Amino acid sequence: MEKSGHKPASWVKDFVASGNKKFYKYNNGQLYFYSIDGTYKIKPGSENFILLDAYREKIVWKNQGSTLTDIGDGVLNLEFHTKMNTIGGEVIQGVNIAIETAEKDFRGLVIANEGQNFSAGANLAMVFMLAIEQEYDEIDMAIRAFQNMNMRVRYSSIPVVVAPHALTLGGGCEMSLHADKVVASAETYIGMVEFGVGLIPGGGGSKEFAVRASDAFVDGSIDELVMKEYFMNIAMAKVSTSAWEAFDLKIMKPGRDEVVLNPSRLITESKRAVIEMADDGYTKPVQRKDVKVLGKSGLAMFYAGANSMQSGNFISLHDQKISQKLAYVLCGGDLSAYSYVSEQYLLDLEREAFLSLCGEKKTLERIQSILTSGKPLRN
Repeated sequence: MEKSGHKPASWVKDFVASGNKKFYKYNNGQLYFYSIDGTYKIKPGSENFILLDAYREKIVWKNQGSTLTDIGDGVLNLEFHTKMNTIGGEVIQGVNIAIETAEKDFRGLVIANEGQNFSAGANLAMVFMLAIEQEYDEIDMAIRAFQNMNMRVRYSSIPVVVAPHALTLGGGCEMSLHADKVVASAETYIGMVEFGVGLIPGGGGSKEFAVRASDAFVDGSIDELVMKEYFMNIAMAKVSTSAWEAFDLKIMKPGRDEVVLNPSRLITESKRAVIEMADDGYTKPVQRKDVKVLGKSGLAMFYAGANSMQSGNFISLHDQKISQKLAYVLCGGDLSAYSYVSEQYLLDLEREAFLSLCGEKKTLERIQSILTSGKPLRN
């Protein structure tokens, strides 16, 4: 200011003379501002907000793609910071270590970040590269690791809350599906969009929709129309236009999941939800072995529907193939009608279908189109 010919206020000179370098600073998770009386005071209204920058001195663990932070009251927060917050090996490692650490010494875990988007899904470029090189064993290992991570989120001994916001696509949506509770920002665009790149959800999303459809069958009876609704949400790559619409798309559960209007309070409300579940005596869920599937009767319905859609030129031959693969997983495979299967059985079917589609030329063309131009290819 003095170089420009302006005279600074006397308190600014006192500020510099005292050795201060910042007008704002964080301390114990609170934002403080410098007052003209020469002291730092808490910024009014900031007491009820958790800003991750305020906890940088409380980092428990980090790698290149994720950071685990102690946000107080026995709660950990895991944030991603990969490109578009995509989920690759570093994030999978981060989630596993976060749950392992929380199970030892903490009450629960929040998975949230302050990036522009929660997550754009799995690392598609990595899948494409491995598929081009026909490294199918590597893809199998990657998908298995992704599935195991999400199952760890579901079957940990501590409550795990996922807090999606903005774009939450593919793998980010699948992670939300497996949380004990979803606390979503009102502006959340969430959905499983794998169909658009010639794949099906491979991180447990297809399995989870089969489980939720099973639970939605009324009075233990099988309702094909219920399963059709879940099938169409994946097959049409539907993405919610808000967190409220995510309830209609069966991604968020009424009575369990929450919507937060103020995005700045997302981590605060998620932490509250973790503490509430811990105080209520959270217990580890039991892995499901009673998932009711349609079997051959459901396959007949979906195969006939896909065939008629293709005959009418509403979908391509490759769309028909992907639809049949998805139906095979959701219906539990070629079983006798109305069988009971385990979650692991469905995960194995899901991974097998994903791998087989990675070997399809037209799927690779679709992935390449998304990676190079950002536009879906309808081949």
